[in-house]
Amino acid sequence: MAAKAVVRDVGRVLGHPYGFTDRIAKMVPFDLGITLSKALEESEELKQAYENDEEVTQLIDMALQLEGLTRNAGKHAGGVVIAPGKLTDFTALYCEADGSNLVTQFDKNDVEAVGLVKFDFLGLRTLTIIDWALKTINRQRQAQGLAPVDINAIPMDDPESFRLLKSAATTAVFQLESSGMKELIRKLQPDCFDEITALVALYRPGPLGTGMVDDFIACKHGHQKAKYLHPSLEPILKPTYGVILYQEQVMQIAQVLAGYSLGGADLLRRAMGKKKPEEMEKQGEIFRKGAVERGVDEALATQIFDLMAHFAGYGFNKSHSAAYALVSYQTLWLKAHYPAAFMAAVLSADMDNTDKVVHLIEECREMALQVLPPQVNRSEYQFAVDGDDKVIYGLGAIKGVGESAIEGIIEARKEGGLFQDLFDFCRRIDLRKCNRRVLESLVRAGALDELGSNRATLMVQLPLALKMAEQHHALQAAGQSDLFGMSEPEAPPAMGIIPDDVADWSDEQRLRGEKETLGLFLTGHPIDFYEPEIQEMVCRIGNLSLDDNQKGYGRGKEVTVAGLVMAVNKRATQRGMMASVLLDDKSGRIELTLFNEAFECCKDLLVVDKVLVVQGKLVHDEYRGGLGLRAEEVSSFESFRQRRLAALDLVLDEQFIRSRKWTALDVRNQLLALLEASCGGTVPVCVRYQRQDASALIRLGEKWRVTPDDALLRRLRQLLGDSNIVLHFTGNSVNTAAAIGV
Repeated sequence: MAAKAVVRDVGRVLGHPYGFTDRIAKMVPFDLGITLSKALEESEELKQAYENDEEVTQLIDMALQLEGLTRNAGKHAGGVVIAPGKLTDFTALYCEADGSNLVTQFDKNDVEAVGLVKFDFLGLRTLTIIDWALKTINRQRQAQGLAPVDINAIPMDDPESFRLLKSAATTAVFQLESSGMKELIRKLQPDCFDEITALVALYRPGPLGTGMVDDFIACKHGHQKAKYLHPSLEPILKPTYGVILYQEQVMQIAQVLAGYSLGGADLLRRAMGKKKPEEMEKQGEIFRKGAVERGVDEALATQIFDLMAHFAGYGFNKSHSAAYALVSYQTLWLKAHYPAAFMAAVLSADMDNTDKVVHLIEECREMALQVLPPQVNRSEYQFAVDGDDKVIYGLGAIKGVGESAIEGIIEARKEGGLFQDLFDFCRRIDLRKCNRRVLESLVRAGALDELGSNRATLMVQLPLALKMAEQHHALQAAGQSDLFGMSEPEAPPAMGIIPDDVADWSDEQRLRGEKETLGLFLTGHPIDFYEPEIQEMVCRIGNLSLDDNQKGYGRGKEVTVAGLVMAVNKRATQRGMMASVLLDDKSGRIELTLFNEAFECCKDLLVVDKVLVVQGKLVHDEYRGGLGLRAEEVSSFESFRQRRLAALDLVLDEQFIRSRKWTALDVRNQLLALLEASCGGTVPVCVRYQRQDASALIRLGEKWRVTPDDALLRRLRQLLGDSNIVLHFTGNSVNTAAAIGV
């Protein structure tokens, strides 16, 4: 448990939020071998936090006691040991109780020291992603009569790929997708393959903490001139702007400057990496002697050796970095040229990780790719594509639907063609694998939308469809023909009549079903319902900026935003409880901080998937970067609307009413029933009858004032249409024209 790791582990066990612990861990310098005691001496920021914040003091004191202990016994992911005889003759072994998972009790160094051969096999899931993407791409190209794509023959200087790279749109690109790496890409602006190789080597704690990265970037952009201590070093270090970045460069310097053989240079590299004092002293003598023999000043030779020793601790194996860079470039190229096929492959690789799927679906939308809901007539187990700009949701990503059930659905589709309706679907699948719970999950996920008029109707008809299918299967098993004929549109009398279509679920119910089965809102967003009001009353999160001159929403300004709660993190402090809340309004996301008083006033509202309105001050978010919001007042959207709504206009549009095949009396009766159920509120109601040649405005009396909650607005929009519900807020002009006769 090294310095940073022990801080993170102790913070996690003490229950501190990730952001708090991460901030403390980042105060520890990036020096190799740094200890917490040394960090407290070197980092003034850490020292101040330790002395002034009781929580930081408690965390560091606990971490100091645990630092240096073995965290856990680990197993190399791809390490294989080979012995000339029985392994137990050479090393103690460890295994599970059932004898599986055999592991040596020697670590990697001791295994090598006793003379055993060890191999390190690296398995990359990204290679599988590339393979899946290529299979999809080449199937499409074959259908179009085009030659298949050979990923090993793609141009290494593709302009589209580097344009994508420079924009740091590298989510899902191997090795280049973290926020820190994206920031490094923005600064470096790589424009060739060698610089991708350098990126992989630079983005590590050593180089980031020593200033190597800053020097590399400054030289690349011409802000700083590369320095070479000896003319012989320029050909070796020119590709990395004078920075010793790779282990191979250490070996080359030793060969060119001091006459080392290849084997000797490798021994020097190892000695420098392990920093063994006696070996380093021995190698230093050999290096100086060889350099002096080749005309290098002894003092300069010593300086160069010390520089090599310093950077060798951070040096990366270039062959390893180049291999990773090649895979990075291939995924970058696929994302640039075949975005749908690439994202479908990435989603398929992470389909068991709902949080990752949610993140990748958001990236698809950023890339202007349409993500289609799962469909039993089109979807495969994995994510698939439709053309160049559509990704079809994989059935395997639906919660509550097992692999055997999906395999049965796909097999039935292949054998009998597309499913015609719910009854045909239930008849042809294996109900032992697809039970009622599985089918309900498919309905809520939208996978059966094509088989019925709407999801509510499908759910109502499901019990009868299952009953009919079970009878059909029972008759088949008994070798009897179906007396009533399952293909007939009406069910047998003994089973009852197929229910008529019913009204579809509300948007809220539909989205809730998607969230439960898919882990995300796919066909909409809860914030959509409030969109007209958000545009009138609050700022969009995407419009907030650190630039004080941009849109008037700069740092320290009072703002009001609305959004869906994505995550809530509560914790106790010396001054009471506080919370961090992630808010999303589709235009962007922002982290809210609620301290004791604000938290106590609204703690019951801090629930995931609830839409809130927040008033507060913009601050710099030191954990996530960018802006944060220090919340001062939080309310539900309904209560905020109640305070701000001045009047409610209901438009009875003649054309709309006729399109529904209603009479004026039907609308009148339904409208009165809705208003009567919400009477006793504070908001006045006006009814406007609208036709092509005339209109009439009627102001309803005091007793018809309503409480404008979500339920009432949903029913009114369902009855009259979204555009026929007009909300007037405080500060906006309300139409007060006199009523006219009809």
